[in-house]
Order: sequence, then C-alpha cells, then structure tokens
Amino acid sequence: MKKRLSSLFLVVCVLLTGLSLPSCGIPKEKYSTYSFDYFDTVTSIIGYEETREKFDKVSEQLLSSLGEYHRLYTIYHRYDGLENLCTVNELSNGSHRTVTVDRRIIDLLLYAKEMYTLTGGRVNIAMGSVLSVWHDYREIGMNDPSRAQLPPMEKLIEASEHTDIEKMVIDEEACTVTLTDPDMKLDVGAIAKGYAVEMVARELEAQGIDGYVLNVGGNVRTVGARADGEKWTVGIDNPDGEGENAYFAEAALAGEALVTSGSYQRYYVVDGERYHHIIDRDTLMPARGYLSVSVICRNSGAGDALSTALFCMSLSEGMALVDSLSDTEALWVMEDGTKHTSAGFEKYENN
Repeated sequence: MKKRLSSLFLVVCVLLTGLSLPSCGIPKEKYSTYSFDYFDTVTSIIGYEETREKFDKVSEQLLSSLGEYHRLYTIYHRYDGLENLCTVNELSNGSHRTVTVDRRIIDLLLYAKEMYTLTGGRVNIAMGSVLSVWHDYREIGMNDPSRAQLPPMEKLIEASEHTDIEKMVIDEEACTVTLTDPDMKLDVGAIAKGYAVEMVARELEAQGIDGYVLNVGGNVRTVGARADGEKWTVGIDNPDGEGENAYFAEAALAGEALVTSGSYQRYYVVDGERYHHIIDRDTLMPARGYLSVSVICRNSGAGDALSTALFCMSLSEGMALVDSLSDTEALWVMEDGTKHTSAGFEKYENN
C-alpha cells in the first residue's frame, strides 16, 4: 500500500503560524512534539507556553496518559501483569474467562454500547471476528502484494454470526467483562483512539490548561483557543492527494474535535482494486460511496465513532443522524470528489 507523507503523519493537519503571542505580558511561543509509540499511528502535540520546559512537562503528561490508554485498549498485545482488551479476547480451554479490568476499559465499553445504539449498530465493537479476518488478509496483501486476496465470503459470513454485542457481559460494580460467545472478539478500532484523545484532553481542561491541539492519527482535539484568543485552523486532508490543494477544507475550532475516516488511508490492492479497512456490517465488505467523512463535535470519542458510522450509511441517512445531534456537523467527500456538508458545517469553515 502506498501512503502519502501527509497521510502518514497528519491525516488532519493543524495550520499554524510561528508567532510569539502575548499572555499577561509574558510572550508565549509555539512548541510541538511528535510520538510514534501509541495506537499504531503518529501523535502530534502543539501548544503555546512561556518556556519549552513548561510545554515539555505538559506533553510528557499527555503522552504518558495516552500510553496507558494504548496498553489498556490494544487487542494485539498483552503486557505482563495487565489485563487489557487483548486478554479479554483470549480463550482459556475453549471459552472466554471473566476478566477483571481497569475502570477505564469498562467506561470505554459502556460508551461503545451507547454509540452502537446511537448509530443503529453501524459501530459495533463486537465485530472483531469479521474485522480480524479482513485484518489478516490485508496484512498479507500489504506485506506481499503478489499474494493479495479477498477473504472468502463464506468465511466472513461465518464470522458475522458471532457479533452480538449483547454477548459482551459487563459487571460495572465488579469491573469485569465476559464474552459469552467463544467465537466472539472485540475490536475497538472505530472508537478507542478518539475516546482516549478525549480523556487526555479533559485531563488538561480539569487542570485549567488550554492553548493546545492533540492529533492522534487524524483524531484532532483542540483544548481551548490559541494563546491570542483566536481559533485554531485545522485543515481536512484532500483525499485526492494529487490536486493543487493539500486540504479539502479548513475549519476554525476552539474546544471542539475533528475526526476524519477515509478510504484512502489504510488499504491493500487485489487485482488492481483498492480494499480499505472500513467494513460495512451489511455487506461485510469495505463500505462504498465516499473518499472520506469528517465530523466536528465536542467529543473526540463520539467523532471517531460517528465518522465510521457515517461512512457506512447512505448520505441521506447520515445527514438525518447528524441533524438529530446537537453541536455536531459533518463533511462527506464523495468518490467523484464532490462534497456535501451538514446544515451547520459552514459556521466552522475558515473562509
């Protein structure tokens, strides 16, 4: 799979000037840092502080918290002495065991169930059995294009019979999770990254810290406005990648999140056709119709889930869902390059 540099680093890029900004007579400088360690993507942190030392202290706190969420929410790695979603998915003597987990896992799973209901099942963390099949075939195709194949439909259909979210049993008081279907797996890829970004952003807000932007693989969360009181300008990546404009649109944000899901980011090629990672629960195939869907809202976790859900809905169905939600707007880029926006999206556009 070929990736453009902009997609590898910042699917949604924050467009900033390098000016010093006054704050109570003390100039604030713009600082930034990057990490490649968490959620299998690039994390960027941009903020204004009086000194590099202050910025480094804040960014180290943010990265430490992101690291904790990464270790808890990963389904691909286990860690000594830690029960995480990887161990929740594991089988013991042919069955899933009841696993006592960190409260932050319980909170994520409960929120995921809310998003399942809100999106009519379009975002279903219980679809891990289906998504793992696609993951395996995609990894083979990306690593060795000569062996790239599509998963057999009969294999996908069999896996889809083990995606009932009600078979994820949560005991909030005991902080336990049990998957009662032995062939069921959790996959939180459509929500965990955005949820973690939201949680660490709220940590900053609780401390009275603002003037920051977090970007974890295209999940952007602004924490307050810039140091001069102006909104942040956030560019939505041009899915085409070959036009003159690097950004399809620009949004002015202060405290909001912007999350983009795209068919051009993670894919592999079979017989000359691209197959991306956003799987439609109805067809069990990559969803069709859009190059990208971007969502602006107050909660990065909701934005993550909604951008995936809207990608798997018709435009009219998606428009209706967005219109039913407060403080939520969306932009759809169709496969032919045209765009559609929800009724209130223009209030965020940076003209």
